[in-house]
Amino acid sequence: MKTMKSNSRRQFLGAMALGATASTLSVFTNSIYANVPTLDSKKMSDAEDWFNNIKGKHRIVYDGSEPNHGFPITWNWAFYLTNNGTGTPDEDMTAVTVIRHEALPIAFEDRLWEKYPLGEVFGMNDSSGKPYLRNPFYEPQEGDFPLPQIEGIKRMQERGAMFCACDLATKVYSNAVATKMNLDPKEVYEDWVSGILPGIQLVPSGVWALGRAQEHGCGYIFAG
Repeated sequence: MKTMKSNSRRQFLGAMALGATASTLSVFTNSIYANVPTLDSKKMSDAEDWFNNIKGKHRIVYDGSEPNHGFPITWNWAFYLTNNGTGTPDEDMTAVTVIRHEALPIAFEDRLWEKYPLGEVFGMNDSSGKPYLRNPFYEPQEGDFPLPQIEGIKRMQERGAMFCACDLATKVYSNAVATKMNLDPKEVYEDWVSGILPGIQLVPSGVWALGRAQEHGCGYIFAG
């Protein structure tokens, strides 16, 4: 049953990525998608400069391509926990999590989760099996993570961890959701960008960011 549900969600997301229309054209050639703005030179410069904040002897980048029950955040926390336990202070390490593809809503504020509704669209459910109407990974509540001591994005940012979100995925999925909800794709995209959580950097794409992080000395780990 779990496999059937997973396949069903993947088929739904696949349909969204094709523009949620009767056309077989990719979202990249969809005329509606073409109206969505690209990153300007200032935002590109900010994205490049952001990686200069990576510090310390121990550097890792987590590839968060799927929600995976919040493990793109859990492994970030685990990196700090175990490095602290082996004598490394927060100041001498950096964990970067790249939030991309189906994990994208992890980067968004509660308002977007309720408005669009992202928990249902991306198959992110609470412990009772109901789709989340809030982001459970920023300031987690009891039951959001498998262990109560796991810290969310906000606390990890305070410790020096870094998080970025894929602009390409934001364009693709906002376009698909807008089409499905009969909304203007440009307005939805801009709404999603405005709803990125504080401190999370918008980058041209997740794979672009994974490359940049490794160029800045980060080892790579797949996180979901």
